[in-house]
Amino acid sequence: MNFSVKFQLIRFFTLDEMFLIENRSTLRVMSEFGAILLYFYICDRTDFFGESEKSYSRDLFLFLYFLLIIVSAMTSMRKHTEKSPITGKSILYLNRHQTEEWKGWMQVLFLMYHYFAAKEIYNAIRMFIAAYVWMTGFGNFSYYYVRKDFSLARFVQMMWRLNFLVIFCCIVLNNDYMLYYICPMHTLFTLMVYGALGIFNRYNEQGSVIALKIAICFLVVIVIWELPGMFDLIWSPLTFILGYSDPNPNKPSYPRLHEWHFRSGLDRYIWIIGMIYAYYHPTVERWMEKLEEMEGKLRMLIKGIVVMACLVVGYLWYEHIYRLEKNTYNKYHPYTSWIPITVYICLRNVTQKFRNFSLTLFAWLGKITLETYIGQFHIWLRTGTPNGQPRWLLCIIPGYPMINFMLTTAVYILVTYRLFELTNKLKSTFIPSKDDKRLLHNTMAAAALSLFLYGSAWLLVTIPKMAGL
Repeated sequence: MNFSVKFQLIRFFTLDEMFLIENRSTLRVMSEFGAILLYFYICDRTDFFGESEKSYSRDLFLFLYFLLIIVSAMTSMRKHTEKSPITGKSILYLNRHQTEEWKGWMQVLFLMYHYFAAKEIYNAIRMFIAAYVWMTGFGNFSYYYVRKDFSLARFVQMMWRLNFLVIFCCIVLNNDYMLYYICPMHTLFTLMVYGALGIFNRYNEQGSVIALKIAICFLVVIVIWELPGMFDLIWSPLTFILGYSDPNPNKPSYPRLHEWHFRSGLDRYIWIIGMIYAYYHPTVERWMEKLEEMEGKLRMLIKGIVVMACLVVGYLWYEHIYRLEKNTYNKYHPYTSWIPITVYICLRNVTQKFRNFSLTLFAWLGKITLETYIGQFHIWLRTGTPNGQPRWLLCIIPGYPMINFMLTTAVYILVTYRLFELTNKLKSTFIPSKDDKRLLHNTMAAAALSLFLYGSAWLLVTIPKMAGL
């Protein structure tokens, strides 16, 4: 180990005063992060707070959601006038504000689905998850294709963002990684986009090379998920990471990789569709620029045709796919999820006014989707046991379900937003953007510290057992 790394670790473990003063802001952030994890444990694994049953009322569900939309529209609608780096004009097709808003309103429905056990919108939730994965392909392709930044620092930052919080939750709460299935899914598809564009990246400017890479991505997915036996052959060595078994004795028993196969398989193609849309994004934006410059009646005619086509396609998808029973729907989902996503994109971007405005409350919520997804299991809902599904609600005020909902939701949003800020602050501290040497030193220090803490924990657990205590 590098001498400077050893020296800093020694100063940390001996509580060197100057070291503590020099790093007090980082230590404060780490302490707050640890306190939040303790709160997770208290809420989910102790009887300090109670629990209550979930109940569903369609009327209440829709009332709360539409009320949030109305309040958001009245208080947080903003107009954006940024110039496109492609056309130099404010076309704003699929701009960042819009995609964050998209993530936000979907996340609210996703969370309410869990809180109220709204089983009737199961198929919609599958679509929302597909849209998140689509954005993984779209956003990562856009970044790597435009920025051409395949540096180690960028890669580690992405992995940190996706996995830092969930790893600590797994450690503190003794959960399997796959309990939080969104994290391994997005990690996998982010890695696949990174690999697709990072390999022979100097040829990415050639359209034929991008076409070949996308074709290879499709081929890889077909081989892994469509050919019998290949999935287990490839993923079985990683069962210790990706395996999961529901401890609920009332649930059927499946192989450990069943959950990973089911979750990853549902959205195995949509990330590639996101890549394709990202590649053609500049072309579509130029088409939209030309459309906005057309004579008024012709422009309205073309937009009207687009809207009518989208409505017809959307209606056919709804009638023949969405309304299917959930197990039947799941069979069609990997091959059809791109349809409603495309319909939404077209309708959301059909006019300049639609593109210029966004609801910033939903956009704000869209930035903390990872934290709200993980946090819901433990400080809004309750699992009560390692690897348990969140079958109960966290209950702070018994007998007053709506007051309890208001209080737990307020605390939950506050805590998850703080986790978002703390994760980013720690990322900035430990993952320097342009100093690979320092990044290597920090990685070595983290590995050494982790081994020390793991060894200490193992001894604390093992010694009493050996002594018969």
